[in-house]
Amino acid sequence: MKDTLLDLQDIQKSYDATPVLAGVSVTLSAGETLALTGESGSGKSTLLHLAGGLDQPDAGRVLLHGQDIGQMDDTARAEARRLHIGLIFQQFNLVPSLTVGSNIALQARLAGRHDAAFCTTLGHRLGLSDLTTRYPEQLSGGQQQRVAIARALAPKPALILADEPTGNLDEDTGDAVLSLLLDLVSETGAGLLMVTHSPRLAGRLSRRIHLSRGALAAA
Repeated sequence: MKDTLLDLQDIQKSYDATPVLAGVSVTLSAGETLALTGESGSGKSTLLHLAGGLDQPDAGRVLLHGQDIGQMDDTARAEARRLHIGLIFQQFNLVPSLTVGSNIALQARLAGRHDAAFCTTLGHRLGLSDLTTRYPEQLSGGQQQRVAIARALAPKPALILADEPTGNLDEDTGDAVLSLLLDLVSETGAGLLMVTHSPRLAGRLSRRIHLSRGALAAA
């Protein structure tokens, strides 16, 4: 039995009195890959933000390695993200004053786990080897997305949270990026929770759950 990495227990969340999540429970084990699907507005991104400690639930528990990050203060949650979580969101949030190479290394340096050889390997596998001295403004949207993915993976996080990580990529590149994510999970024992609208991509993960109107439902 693999260790439970992430345990979301009866999560409830509303914004401006509008319910977004209504008692959602999800578990993710180390080394497991889980696809989260659902229509727009079903609460997928909200659940991902709560899992990453970027927001706090109104009720329920968000346990990471058995610790309730939903009850931590902002400083402690930021520390948990830095040390344990790789975030891949649709907003790239690259640092404009840093080169591609420095952007890729940033999270690993902050976590105290910078591995130059691994960063180089990530850049190569994501097709960024010839772009390391460029700046974000010199890149296409797809290239920026690949840099953001490399940055999230560089510290070898225990938990990878990805919101449509291939959304700005063509199908072939998207398939290659997902293969890299799955390889990293296999190599490091990380857990992957990925939001996707693609049944084809969801089918490549070990398990799938579906959200509808803020609750788990049949896909």
